[in-house]
Amino acid sequence: MMTNNIISEENLVYKKPKLMNDTPMHYCPGCSHGTVHKLVAEIIEEMNMEDKTVGISPVGCAVFAYRYLDIDWQEAAHGRAPAVACAIKRCWPDRLVFTYQGDGDLACIGTCEAIHSLNRGDNITIIFINNAIYGMTGGQMAPTTLLGQKTSTCPYGRVSDLHGFPLKVTEIAATLEGTCYVTRQSVDTVASIRQAKKAIRKAFESSMKGMGSSLVEIVSTCSSGWKLSPAKANQWMRDNMLEFYPKGDLKDTTGL
Repeated sequence: MMTNNIISEENLVYKKPKLMNDTPMHYCPGCSHGTVHKLVAEIIEEMNMEDKTVGISPVGCAVFAYRYLDIDWQEAAHGRAPAVACAIKRCWPDRLVFTYQGDGDLACIGTCEAIHSLNRGDNITIIFINNAIYGMTGGQMAPTTLLGQKTSTCPYGRVSDLHGFPLKVTEIAATLEGTCYVTRQSVDTVASIRQAKKAIRKAFESSMKGMGSSLVEIVSTCSSGWKLSPAKANQWMRDNMLEFYPKGDLKDTTGL
């Protein structure tokens, strides 16, 4: 029986990383962004890179990422995060530089910047949150929306002859000469979260060793856009998205 309110460090089930600010997050309940933010903060702390990390925040649901992690940030115009990251890394090669982008920011308006940065082998990491929908602006169809999936701009479901096929950015990245590590993960279970953390850590370490570009896709949920509860959204993701966007490493030349 406990006689006081002191809880030992090793008994803590949840420990907030020091880099996580106390600012309340604006994300919807069940959103994957908060989990990935926490992983990024933990990894930066574990690498002792708190004062030498620069994150590039996007336009989209994660537009306010700079509010939540106490590191240096640069806001980029819509889709241009990899170009900004490239410039920062070339000016300060000793910095850990990463972009944090959704499927609209990266796979639509930012396709050019992302593909060319990855192909150049810029020593940066691109964290790609793929929830197959435009979450912030009303639930429109994204480049990664699945065939048959309903959105506000394809209310009867996406069809290939009208809307084209879902874009597999990660598969494209794996074919590029400049990439050293390309992987797809999720954060829907404890095991998945642990694996996603390992993947992001490997990507960060690879960039600091000058091995080339890394892309870490996180297949995610959008409870609001999908109009599902967080639990049902996770299940829908497992039943549908992970079949089309299977998890695992697509390319790894790092040797780490």
